[in-house]
Amino acid sequence: MLIQFKVANYRSIGDEQIISFVPAMAQKEHQENILKSGKNNALNVLAFYGRNASGKSNLLNAMSLLDKMINESIRSTSTTKLPFDPFLLREGYNNKPTKLEITFVNEENLRYRYGFSYNESNILKEWLYRKSVGREVYLFEREGDIIDLSSGFTGSKKLFEAAIEATRDNALFLSTCDMLNIKEAQTILKWFEKYFMIDGLNQKDDLRTVRLFESKKYNKEIVNYLESLNLDLIDIQIVEEDFEKDKLPNMLSRNLNNELLKKIGDNKLFNVYSSHHIYNVNGDLTNKTFSWDFANRESSGTQKIFKISGPVIWALFKGGVLIMDEMEAAMHPIMTLSVIDLFLDPKTNPKKAQLIFATHDTNLLSYAKLRRDQICFAEKNKWESTELYYLSDFVYFEERNGQNFKSEKERPDSDKEKRYFEGRYGAIPLLGEFHLKMQQNLWPEEEN
Repeated sequence: MLIQFKVANYRSIGDEQIISFVPAMAQKEHQENILKSGKNNALNVLAFYGRNASGKSNLLNAMSLLDKMINESIRSTSTTKLPFDPFLLREGYNNKPTKLEITFVNEENLRYRYGFSYNESNILKEWLYRKSVGREVYLFEREGDIIDLSSGFTGSKKLFEAAIEATRDNALFLSTCDMLNIKEAQTILKWFEKYFMIDGLNQKDDLRTVRLFESKKYNKEIVNYLESLNLDLIDIQIVEEDFEKDKLPNMLSRNLNNELLKKIGDNKLFNVYSSHHIYNVNGDLTNKTFSWDFANRESSGTQKIFKISGPVIWALFKGGVLIMDEMEAAMHPIMTLSVIDLFLDPKTNPKKAQLIFATHDTNLLSYAKLRRDQICFAEKNKWESTELYYLSDFVYFEERNGQNFKSEKERPDSDKEKRYFEGRYGAIPLLGEFHLKMQQNLWPEEEN
């Protein structure tokens, strides 16, 4: 169960921003949206809104980046550069480290807080804390070459000494501990197996769904899910093929040809086919079917639904954390709402999966059963750095006798979509008056 994520000095994010799944104390609506694990509570869904270029994608990418760095740390070499991409629009930030931190609860109801800071070449700091009953205790703290281990971090002394010796300047100590089979480190990394991000704009990124089709359990549920959406599909077939070099286009340069061959290697290629009913000359249903290439013949919306169906079913089965950017891209609003409802409904989400997504679909503000603390806004501040705030933070004031007095927080039954369009929450585009230039004929003369 994800509790909190922090990021600082990454792309459009200057100062530290906090993505929090912790329910706001004063919010009483939709109590069913709160997941419970021992004494820990967390929300099942978070929705991000903001204008284009507000930094929504960077916030979500930072969440994925932490996972990638943990998994790739051991496979890198001593000369591998770290993915250091700091905020560049304020003096001095290019010399500051990037910071990532995550807090989560595992299946044993142990709460961990893990994070690190780094620059292009080195992991500068790294820390791991655990909380079960009572206060939080540190398991290790790292600063530069010094790694301070707590006796609470269970494992062999010899293995810990080997892990400290083996940890490179550009590698994570936690990942090294996992490589050396230190049990608690393995337990922590096991939690990240339930952590996955997809990009809603990348229609071709459907490998996760294809691979899940190989499992009978997932295959059946994915097909059932697609059938429930009435997409006129009878079945989906996945056909694996051996890669043949002569399938590459002739116009590719030798260098590009060799690069593609290197990446593909011995991997299998796959083709997806969908089956549809055939009707007779009178338009009546027959027992015949026709299969065609899914990518070439199905709509972009159907392809998008197929792409996300695997990760959605996987997250619900595993009780995982699914991160989705541009969720509504190519999908009807009702389809988008149906995906969110799967995570909101305890009947379809018994394993306590969580969904965090970025969207421009304002219909969800009216029709999704989201609490105010589940609606987040991303906005740029005066120095163009991304800041994050929540609808539950809003407090209205009223003027009495020339003075401002605190009135009340945003009401649960307010028309959130209307208020968002009115600009009451911010995080909307502020368009210039381009149309006035056309009306005033301020265009330059066309050159001959």
